[in-house]
Amino acid sequence: MKELTEYIARSLVDQPDKVIVSENKHGRHVNLELQVGKEDMGRIIGRGGRVANAIRTLLRVAAENDNQQVTLDVVEP
Repeated sequence: MKELTEYIARSLVDQPDKVIVSENKHGRHVNLELQVGKEDMGRIIGRGGRVANAIRTLLRVAAENDNQQVTLDVVEP
């Protein structure tokens, strides 16, 4: 999950070196925190949160294949 999130985020931002993804696992549940540069927050969140929600949907589908549950939080640097 972490690698997929990094790949998607780095594809969307202008400063891919500032992308940081932390992963916390609790049994079947995986919590991901995505951190990007301040200038790229709008690109990751998108208008009305559409981009962030699309990333979450992709992660949920990938997690179901591994019999896991995943949540994604976009946090400020």
